Amino acid sequence: MKLLSQTHAEGQAQQLAFIARDCLIDEARLSPKPGLVDSRGNGAHHDLTLDLMERSAHSLTPTFLQLAQQSWQRPADIALRETVGRLGREGEQQMMAATKGVNTHRGAIWALGLLIGASAMLNGNASAQQIADTAALLARLPDHAAPKVFSKGLKATHQYRVPGAREEAQQAFPHVMQLALPQLLRTRAMGANESEARLDALMAIMTSLSDTCVLSRAGMPGLQAMQTGARAVLNAGGCATVQGRDALAKLDAQMLALNASPGGAADLLAATLFLDRVSQPASCSI
Repeated sequence: MKLLSQTHAEGQAQQLAFIARDCLIDEARLSPKPGLVDSRGNGAHHDLTLDLMERSAHSLTPTFLQLAQQSWQRPADIALRETVGRLGREGEQQMMAATKGVNTHRGAIWALGLLIGASAMLNGNASAQQIADTAALLARLPDHAAPKVFSKGLKATHQYRVPGAREEAQQAFPHVMQLALPQLLRTRAMGANESEARLDALMAIMTSLSDTCVLSRAGMPGLQAMQTGARAVLNAGGCATVQGRDALAKLDAQMLALNASPGGAADLLAATLFLDRVSQPASCSI
C-alpha cells in the first residue's frame, strides 16, 4: 500500500473529506425539495430532521478522510474494494451512533465513498467522467466481507425488477453524468441562482431514477408520480421560472400525499455536487 507521506497528499485527502461532508449538508439544506427533509421541514419523514441530517454528515467526516487516505494513488483491486467496503460499514456505525439508530445517509455513504476513493486513486486530479469510471471499476469488484443483508432498497429492486444503487455505481453513475451534472451546468449557464440549478439537477435525476426509497414507500404509482412530476418541472422551464416553481409545488404536494421521499435521488444529488466541486475540469458538456 502506498503510504500518505507527503503533506500535499494529506491535505488533498482532507479536502476531499470536507467537500463530501459539505455536499451532504448542502443537499440537506436545499429547498424546496419534494418529499425530502430541507430547510422548511421534515418532508415525508417522521424520524428525520435537518439537524439530524447535518449531525450525520459531520459524523461521517472521519470515514470520508480514511477513504481518501486509504485509496490514495492505489489501483482498483479486490484489496482496495474490501477496504472501502469495511470503511463504509464502519461509517454506517458512526452514523447510527450519531443519529441514535436513524438511517440518514446509508445510500450516500455508498455513492460518495466510491467517488471519494476514485478521486483519491486518481491523485485528486481528474475529470468527473474519469472519477465516475474509476468508481465503477471499484463497484464491480467483489467484497467478500460484505454481510448478506437484504435491505429495503434491495427488496424493492427485486420486487419491482429495477436497478438500484449498486447498478448505478457499477454503470458509472449515469443519472449523475448524463442527467444531473449536465442539467446543473445548463441551468447555471442560463443565469439561474445556485439553488435553482441544484433543484433542476435533482429534477433531472428524478425524471428516470428507479428510486427504491419511493418504491418502498409508495410502490410503482409513487415512482411514476415522481418521474412525471419532475419532467413537468423541467418542461415548464425549471425552478428558475414561475411555471417551474408551480410544478415543483405540485410535485411536493403529491410526494407528501403519497408519503414518498426520493432519498435515492437526494443521494445522487450529493454525488453530483461532489463531482462538480472536485472534477478538473468538469467533463460534462452543456
